[in-house]
Amino acid sequence: MLLTTCEVDSLAAAVEKLAWYTQRWGIEVYHRTLKSGCQIETRQLGHADRIEACLAIDMVVAWRILHLSKLGREHPDVPCTVYFSESEWKALLTFVNRNPHVPAQPPSLREATRLVAGLGGFLGRKCDGEPGTQTLWLGLQRLDDITAMYEVFAAMFARPPPTVSSGQTYG
Repeated sequence: MLLTTCEVDSLAAAVEKLAWYTQRWGIEVYHRTLKSGCQIETRQLGHADRIEACLAIDMVVAWRILHLSKLGREHPDVPCTVYFSESEWKALLTFVNRNPHVPAQPPSLREATRLVAGLGGFLGRKCDGEPGTQTLWLGLQRLDDITAMYEVFAAMFARPPPTVSSGQTYG
């Protein structure tokens, strides 16, 4: 039995209200991500406009984390490029495998999601199931830093080494 203040006068209306209610758990996880991951409740912002701006950013961050979690569970076999940029997935594989040579094809979304969660403390044991928003949140924070360094090194090694010349000819 589901209690509601909405008018229900037909089977179709009842089914619609039930469909709304099934979305509740996703909303709860989203709010938990905002509270635990983004730590929105610990912000010490003095003015409403500052809180509003901060909340707007944190809501997007929480949505992205929840989206990755949901996408990784519902479409695990798609390439990880549906979520991660080329630099992100290459940096992830380079860091985790400790090998600068990355494969030509990106990993699946499930594999990349589990690797990111591993950066956040996910152990990936058989009994663990799929990673949750907390380990993804922590892993994505680390991946941002890893990607930044990967891009620096990639740009550095893409340039030819500087030539050093004393101006004298020998021979």
